[in-house]
Amino acid sequence: MNILVVDDEPAQRNLLAGFLQKQGHSVKTAGSGRDAIELNKHNTFDLVILDLKMPELDGVETMAQMKKIDPMTYFIILTGYGTVESAVQAMKIGAYDYLNKPINLDELEIIIARINEEKGLHQELNLLRDEIKEIFPTDSFIAQSKKMKEILKIVNRVAKSDAAVLILGESGTGKEMIARLIHQMSPRKDRQFVPISCAALPETLLESELFGYEKGAFTGAEKRRYGKFELAHQGTLFLDEIGDLPLSTQVKLLRVLQEFTFERLGSNTPIKVNVRLISATNQDLKKKIARGKFREDLYYRLNVININIPPLRQRREDIPVLAEYFLKKFSQRSHKEIKGITPDALKRLVRYDWPGNIRELENVIERAVVLCPGDYITIKEIPLEWHTEEESGSLAEMEKVHIKKILEKTGWNLSEAAKILGIHRNTLRAKIKEYDIK
Repeated sequence: MNILVVDDEPAQRNLLAGFLQKQGHSVKTAGSGRDAIELNKHNTFDLVILDLKMPELDGVETMAQMKKIDPMTYFIILTGYGTVESAVQAMKIGAYDYLNKPINLDELEIIIARINEEKGLHQELNLLRDEIKEIFPTDSFIAQSKKMKEILKIVNRVAKSDAAVLILGESGTGKEMIARLIHQMSPRKDRQFVPISCAALPETLLESELFGYEKGAFTGAEKRRYGKFELAHQGTLFLDEIGDLPLSTQVKLLRVLQEFTFERLGSNTPIKVNVRLISATNQDLKKKIARGKFREDLYYRLNVININIPPLRQRREDIPVLAEYFLKKFSQRSHKEIKGITPDALKRLVRYDWPGNIRELENVIERAVVLCPGDYITIKEIPLEWHTEEESGSLAEMEKVHIKKILEKTGWNLSEAAKILGIHRNTLRAKIKEYDIK
């Protein structure tokens, strides 16, 4: 990380610079606000550690001018006064965090670790914001189904609070996306969203991932490591597949949730954090409680707010909208100009049960885009083993709307419309008569 230390006291400046260089950072120093601004004109800094009280140009004005040069720079403010007022002022003017003098180097190290985690997630979060704007518009929330619109209403209400949320749903239904959406709509949106899968790690590693550890805590612990709870301070911690959490870790997690205080492995020093907790699972936790595999008291701690995401087969009217979104996404990525999906192909998508839910639909559309030789995805590019159930009224209406749209687009040129739809002209005539399309 490229760091600039700005302090008019040479001893303080050199102490911080030496410490940070030993941690592996590239460090420059400045003795005044004006020198810092001049350096910033020719250098890019990830982080500026800035004294609040300096002669001529103080920290407030220095930060304001440096943010004009590079708004992506993080700032840690140093204050020798330690009052609530100075801390509030530092945060109001855009500081990521503040530290009282004399500097506690352990606290500084923790803040830098959080900034590193946030920077790593920054690009992902920017992409997510774009996706949210595109596929989660606030008035329709990804799709047309009533069930998903109801979920959006819950998300809107939940996001404003700090209540624990438990998201239920089959694999691939978008549980993490909902968790991220809650975070992005919350007052914590400018802080970290830290996800961890409870199923992806063995029990021995999971505890150290959650709570961190001190150097020498166990064989191989060569230096201190900060856990997910610390990195998510003032942000959101997402515990995915919470149903796979071992009982021994459940006990420790419950203890943490009571006070949001914990100790790193190998330490007796309590650490207090401010974290919004969101959990998710595809398992029936009540059945696991009955079998003695999940603690009932932990369940009620996690399940303050419950969001149950229905599988895709229970909201089939969402499939065309999702398919269109993925079509646009992968067409751009593949540098293709695929215009749409034929009615037969759309029918196959809607009638399929999607055991893998949205994730499976995304994969199918990506494959179809890669294999598509023309302007429209046809049934040939969607080789699904689909059910031969009767068409629903909503599906017929969907086909009618699609055919009408193509007819209007082609100026009612039946030959051209039939070609686009991937059907014979006589079949198109029959469809027009069947649906009474004017």
